[in-house]
This record gives sequence, C-alpha cells and structure tokens, in this order.
Amino acid sequence: MIELKYDIVVVGGGHAGCEASLACARMGKKTLLITGNFNNVADMPCNPSIGGSAKGIVVREIDALGGEMGYCADKTHLQIKMLNVKKGPGVRSLRAQGCKVNYPKEMLETLKNQENLDLMEDLAASVIVEDKKIKGVTCESGKEVMCDALILTTGTYLNSDILCGHDSYKGGPHGEKNSMYLSKSLEEHGIKIIRLKTGTPPRILKSSINFDEVQIEKGDDEKLSFSNFYEPSYDPSKQMPCYLTYTNAQTHKIIMDNLNKCALYSGLIKGVGPRYCPSIEDKIVKFNDKDRHQIFLEPERSDDIEYYVGGFSTTMPHEIQEKLLHTMDGLKECVITKYGYAIEYDAIDPVQLNMNLESKIIENLFTAGQINGTSGYEEAAAQGLIAGINAVLKLDGKEPFILKRNEAYIGVLIDDLINKGITEPYRLLTSRAEFRLLLRHDNASLRLTEYGRSFGLINDEKYEIYQGKLNAINNLMEYLKENSLELSEENNEFLKNNNSSPISGRVKYIELVKRPEIKLNLLLDHIGYSYSKEICDMVEIMIKYEGYINKTNNEVAKMLKLEEKQIPEDIDYEKVRNIATEAKQKFSKIRPRTIGQASRISGVNPSDITMLLVYLKKEYNND
Repeated sequence: MIELKYDIVVVGGGHAGCEASLACARMGKKTLLITGNFNNVADMPCNPSIGGSAKGIVVREIDALGGEMGYCADKTHLQIKMLNVKKGPGVRSLRAQGCKVNYPKEMLETLKNQENLDLMEDLAASVIVEDKKIKGVTCESGKEVMCDALILTTGTYLNSDILCGHDSYKGGPHGEKNSMYLSKSLEEHGIKIIRLKTGTPPRILKSSINFDEVQIEKGDDEKLSFSNFYEPSYDPSKQMPCYLTYTNAQTHKIIMDNLNKCALYSGLIKGVGPRYCPSIEDKIVKFNDKDRHQIFLEPERSDDIEYYVGGFSTTMPHEIQEKLLHTMDGLKECVITKYGYAIEYDAIDPVQLNMNLESKIIENLFTAGQINGTSGYEEAAAQGLIAGINAVLKLDGKEPFILKRNEAYIGVLIDDLINKGITEPYRLLTSRAEFRLLLRHDNASLRLTEYGRSFGLINDEKYEIYQGKLNAINNLMEYLKENSLELSEENNEFLKNNNSSPISGRVKYIELVKRPEIKLNLLLDHIGYSYSKEICDMVEIMIKYEGYINKTNNEVAKMLKLEEKQIPEDIDYEKVRNIATEAKQKFSKIRPRTIGQASRISGVNPSDITMLLVYLKKEYNND
C-alpha cells in the first residue's frame, strides 16, 4: 500500500475544494487536493453563471479575503450585469454568465501553479480516525494519505444517483464515477447523513434557436468586476447576449398530463430539492395560477455552440423534454444536446459542525460546500475558503476565524447552517441578512481585506490597492465636509437642472449630496473635481444612507452584546429549568457558545433565552 503524508488534504475539486486547497497552500501548509477527474476541477455542471442576488456579494467577499473565484470569473465571463440597480444599495449584486470551458481551465492552471499544493486523481473511500481525531484518508486506488487535517468538499458526488423519468443509475454530474463508500465511512464514525436532491435543465444547439422569437438580454454597458482590486479589461460591446422566452398553456398541459412519468412525481426521488430553484414541473404544480414562467437561454461557452435553458430544470423522460421545449417561442425546432436530469446525493447534517466548519464528532475534520447542505457554486466557494483558513489556524494552535452576521454574507450563511440546520439545499438570499445594508457589494474590501491580509492571503500589490482606495474615500469625504458651493447664478442653474432647490448662501458639498436628487459624480463634474466612479459610488452611499446605516449599527451593537455572553462548554441543559423541551434538545445538540448564537437556533423562543440567562447567572455567576 502506498502511503503519503501532508499537512492538509482536501477531497473534491469543485468550487469549495479549489478555494480550500488554495487557502491552505497560500498560508504555508503542504496541501494535497484529491479529485476524481482533473477535467472536472471547478466544474459547472449546472448553469455556468457566477453571482446573482446575494451570491454576487459573496463572490466579492471571497475576493476581499484573498480567494480566487471572483478573479477567475472576471477573466472568463461571457457577460456581466449589476442586478437590482433600481433598488437600494443593500440588494445590488453582480451576476456573470461564465464560460464552462475557460473558467475551469483557468482555475486548474491556478491550482497547478500554486506553491505548496499537489494534485492527485483518485476517489476517497474512507476516513482514517484514531481517538476521534482525523489521521488521513484511504483512496479507492488503495493509497493511504496521512494528514493532520482533512477537508471534505465532495459536492454532489457522495453515493449519488442520476434520475430521469423512471430511470435511475449511480453516477455523479455528467455521468462521472461517484464516491460510493465515503459517506458510509463517515456514518460509521457517528456522522449523520441526509439525502438531498438538485437538478439541471436540457442544453440545446444555438443553431436550432429562432432568435427572432425571443427577447434579447444584454450585459451592462459599463465595465464591472467581482475583483475588489483589479480594473476590468473586457470590452462591454463584445459581451455575448442572453435571451428570454416563456412557457405557455400548451407547455403546462403537457407537464400536467405526464406528471406520473417524471422522477419527481413518480416517487423515484426521495431527497429534498432546493425550494428556490425548483424544477419546471414543480413550478407548474405549485404555481398553477401562473399563465407563464420565464425561461432564459444563456450561452455556456465562448465558442457559442450550446445554450443553457435556465429555469427549465426537469426530470421528465427525454421524449417529453423534447415536446415541452418545442412548445415555446424560439424553440419550436430546437435540438437537445444534453437532456435534463436530477441528482440525489448524500450530505451531512450541518448542525454537527462548529462555527469554524470543523466536525463536532471528529477533530480536525472540516467540511465545505454541498456536503454541508448548501446549493450554488458561490456558497460552496465561500465555505471552502473559510474551512481552509480554519484548518490552518487549528493546526497552528490559533483562534478560529468566525465571521459575524454583521460582517459578511458568508457569516450569515455559516451561522444559518449551524444554528438553524436545513430541510432542503440552502441558498443565500438578501432577505436572510438582517444587516444587509452593511453587507453591500461596494464595501466588501472595507469589511474583509484586513482579515485576508492577516492570514497572508492578500499580497502586497492587492493591499496597496486597498489602502489607496481607503485613502481616496477619506480624502473625498474630507473635501466634501470642508468645502462649499457658493451662491451664484451658475450654481443655482446646476441645481435647477437636477430638480433640486436653489441655495441662498454657502452650502457644504456634503449637505448637497444628502439631497436624494443630487448625484455626487455630477456635482464633482460641475465643480471640476475628479474621482473614480467606484469611489464616488461608495462615498455617495455612505452619505445618503448615513441615518439608516447608523440605525443598523445600533441593532448590531445589541446583537454583539449577546455574542459577548459566553456559555460554558460543560453546561448540562437538562438542569436548566423552565425551558421548552425543543429548546433543551436543540441546545444539547448544537452546543451554542454564546447567548447570541443560542437565540438564533431554530425553535428557540425568547422565554427560553431568558431562563437560560437566569440559570447562567445563578450557577456560573455569568452576567
């Protein structure tokens, strides 16, 4: 038997595995990434898009911490746009249509060129555990790889089944070989396994689409980027368009007439699917009052051969999929190159994790991505980065890195997973973040880059750019506070042209920017003072939303007071009187470390927290 030794081993080469292995290697640990097929590294088995509502901010956060996803997406996207531009800054986020060929290729090259990182093609079969502490992993090839920490990022490959119509067979995405034995090994060591499901729609030939019958959806005209540090270099006029069509009454009738033939409604599927990304048959059944549903036609690759049928995930038999697509405008003669299918897979119950994504059951075992019950490339990459950082910190004997809910969407994601658990694949939404006005697209680097720098993930070049941005913000803010617009006919004409009331004397620039109708960039143009659009946008948001931001910060202060109230590790919740049985069970299972964490556990009521506080004061003199 071949035996190898590494500081950290990462199992799985998806988006979580890429970020985890890069973080570990960049933080100085000898790292091995084990993946079943190098061709599937950073694979996009569903839509090759990066970002979206809330998710785009997560990608910015990954980049601000020193992760790779955003930078790779910037170099390889086909189209990019800012979502929710007509809404408040707390919900704006980027979405890029990526290239399923170039993105994985770029990420694989990054991995291959990373110092301290080795790659190996194999499948993990079992974990090696001694005294409830990880010692290594055994591969299906027979190799044993010993390590001090193990990070599992297996995606949808754990004991997975492909399902379509009444057919089911073992396999991972694209019909690849799956990991058949690892989940059983984890179960044998006391880790609870759950069953989840996701799916993907058909792909069709571009040449078979009638583009005269569909609505064009272009990327934004201005240059945009996920990177907090580097300027975008693409030509906005050369972005590839997406398109929009709709289902109709005929589409819906075919679905309803054939429900018994699809895997979802025939009883073949046992796992729970994502509520916010349902199959087309699920949409028709659950939203039967809707006359039509949006269907997006999106290019999958730069050679523009295949299109992804977004919003049309399905488990219908192949012949029914053909009939359904042929009912819609633009698709009446479309040719399917790959049929839609569902995939069922094993995952772990995330309440078995600590906030640093380390298992509560096996020491130095970390998990990240869809194995933790999430959906989406962005959620996976974020967890991978955090798991990688924390694996290194654990081996170095340092405190774990735990982002709070007011610091990052990543903090919201992990906090929700551990304290609320899941009943379906978890997807980030802006509505999940109670402090979303603080967690904006524009300020990701201000929130997180100092953390990334402290871990050695932000190099000198990036840090210098970040500091330059800070200086520019401070300088512009100071200029606006200290200088004024003088009373003059020309200045009042400017205000009139911007639907703003005239001034009768000298007015500070910052007071003018507080007016909803006055745009900072237009004011600076008028007075002949120049700053980049990025800096102008950030400063304008800070000024116009100052009152709301201050109010949110007051709410954060209340939350942080609860976070400061520690709960002893040895507490016996059976001795806490007058709390609900459900709360007692949840406290015993999750073992919250603070009152703040305890208050966010699903099923826990304010009265339970009150009685817990009374008990802590009495038994531990904890105020």
